Amino acid sequence: MSDRSSRLSSAARAALLSALILPVATPVLAQSTRQDPDPVERTTRLDDIIVTGAPFGISAEASLIAVDVLDQEALSTAPSGTLGDVLSGLPGVRSTAFSPGASRPVIRGLAGPRVQVLTNGMGLIDASSLSPDHQVAADPGEAVRIEVLRGPQTLAYGGSAIGGVVNVIDDRIPEEAPYDGFDGRVTAQASSVDNGRSIGAGLTIGQGPWVLTLDGLDRRSSDYDIPVPAESRRQVEDEGEAYEDTGRSTVENSSSRVRAYGTGLTYVGQQGYLGVSVKRTESDYGVPGHAHHHDHDDDDHDDDDHDDDDHDHDHEDEEAVTIGLKQTRYDLRGEWRFANAPIDRIRLSLGYADYTHTEFEGDEVGTVFTSEGLEGRLEIVMPRRGGWNSAYGLQGLTRDFDAVGDEAYVPPVEITELGVYTLHRYDMDNWGLEGGLRFDTRDLDSPLGGQRDFSNISASAGVYFKPVEALFLGLSLSRNGRAPTEAELFAEGPHIATRAFEVGDADLDSETVTSIEATLHWEQGPWTADLHLFRAGYDGFIDLRPTGAEEDDLPVFAYVQTDAEFHGLEARLDYQAWQSGQDGLTLGLGYDYVRGDTDLGPPARIPPWSLSGRAQLDLGPWTTRLTVRRVGDQNRVADFELPTDAYTTADLYLGWTPDRASGLTLYVEGRNLGDAEVREHTSFLKDLTPLPGRNLRAGMAWRF
Repeated sequence: MSDRSSRLSSAARAALLSALILPVATPVLAQSTRQDPDPVERTTRLDDIIVTGAPFGISAEASLIAVDVLDQEALSTAPSGTLGDVLSGLPGVRSTAFSPGASRPVIRGLAGPRVQVLTNGMGLIDASSLSPDHQVAADPGEAVRIEVLRGPQTLAYGGSAIGGVVNVIDDRIPEEAPYDGFDGRVTAQASSVDNGRSIGAGLTIGQGPWVLTLDGLDRRSSDYDIPVPAESRRQVEDEGEAYEDTGRSTVENSSSRVRAYGTGLTYVGQQGYLGVSVKRTESDYGVPGHAHHHDHDDDDHDDDDHDDDDHDHDHEDEEAVTIGLKQTRYDLRGEWRFANAPIDRIRLSLGYADYTHTEFEGDEVGTVFTSEGLEGRLEIVMPRRGGWNSAYGLQGLTRDFDAVGDEAYVPPVEITELGVYTLHRYDMDNWGLEGGLRFDTRDLDSPLGGQRDFSNISASAGVYFKPVEALFLGLSLSRNGRAPTEAELFAEGPHIATRAFEVGDADLDSETVTSIEATLHWEQGPWTADLHLFRAGYDGFIDLRPTGAEEDDLPVFAYVQTDAEFHGLEARLDYQAWQSGQDGLTLGLGYDYVRGDTDLGPPARIPPWSLSGRAQLDLGPWTTRLTVRRVGDQNRVADFELPTDAYTTADLYLGWTPDRASGLTLYVEGRNLGDAEVREHTSFLKDLTPLPGRNLRAGMAWRF
């Protein structure tokens, strides 16, 4: 570790020691604990409020930002998987689908550093945005709520959120004490396609003003089955060979194992809360479609020596790539509320994380990536006055990144960020305004790559009208700046995950985007509709483009800047066909589409359109849901990219909840019932590893 890393560790320990102020803060926070309302009433109120991107909270039906929420009930029965896989299929959201162990969300065709993944509103301090084979250090199994914001109007989180934000919210530091002194959750499920097993549990115990939380999860799976050979017909024919459909097969080296566990201690008073937590994440997973080839006695292998019929390689010359991830994270978070004061509340968050990502070639260590950092955020929310809501914030980050090994294509970098922002909203009976302003600085200092610093100003403004009670119409305009990442600036070396020799450009400027979005929310009788139309124009869009050269037997790709435009839409329509008490039949349709263009041609891995239909019947203790999804083909491709065929999937879910008061749900679901060949155009590995075939999963969820 460098001296700077040691200072980081000292700073983090100092932050944790601040937990000692908890007893001192007791008289300040409260004289007694706050009484909770009825749990059902509390859930209804909180589920309607979007906390990500709006420090003062905004109702989902009054949001100018395109947002989706997965609450605890939805997450408890969701398919076990990584973050990108669980969120894929939401409007405008796909997955990088790199492997069962590594998938990040793709929002409106944008991925990597342009989509910021948060935990409780704070950065992950990992290296998941650096490469598609790097796992996100936050798991859906830990979450009680996930909020997905599409578009760049998220000034609370800076220019890196130029594509959108995914906020994974857990309950390790609760804002309220449990209603009856304790509550908890247990989930378990199994799946047939990969012999998968997962179990998760969480417990919250309240004793007076003190609240203790414990949680953990364990998820494991073997290599998964697919309905066709792993290598696509297009890939085989592009290599000039004859494709042979040999039927069902297995994606080798696609197994994964995730373990995460944590605890927290919080003081909850009438005027606020203050708590600390610690979490440990350990993950081991294979990277399918990747192997490092080693020449033993013969250095003169050529293409004619390989078996062209089955594309198999000599396993003695090949080492499978597996990855081990470890992260320890500490958080301190609190809120102080004031009555009849110039300030309504103050929020403080501190997070420190130590992250290691190790790539193994067989049993040998290949490359090790480390990321250690400390992030802090302070927000001041003003009292609502005359329809005005206002908030002011300060955010800072210091992080050390390092990579050592044969594929350390990015040099060590010290990163420092600082941002200040203000957000405002004015609400009247049938119209309103909102806006925000943010200033960011980012400094990157590499002993090998050099030093760069960037300053960006981002701003947004919006207006909405409610001509009638059932209709909400909104229009928003934003201008955001994003500083280049360490890879975009300093990369130089083979990047096996992308099958390219990547070269950065230390002279890159900030990327800026001007976007406009129109929003419609409509709810009338049994009908509910949601529509978002957007256009984003990029000045200095940072893109990775082939140069035509070759290095280390890999095509050379260089980071360049060009102009780009993305436009598209997301639409949902629901119809309550029948309702009697809590029983009912709901029908729904969803559609999303995005198109990207640059001055150098189409950008890579832009998802095609998708159309989904859903029917859900709630009858007594039973819930039945049928979902059919059609994803179009994609023929607008970049260099070194093959088109992708369309596919259709059908999923059938059956759940049984004997008594709502019991909190118990048993369920079974058939996924991809037609055993379709599913290849996501957003994936680097789409032509080498399709997504799983027909799968039967069963599980239980118990909330108490």
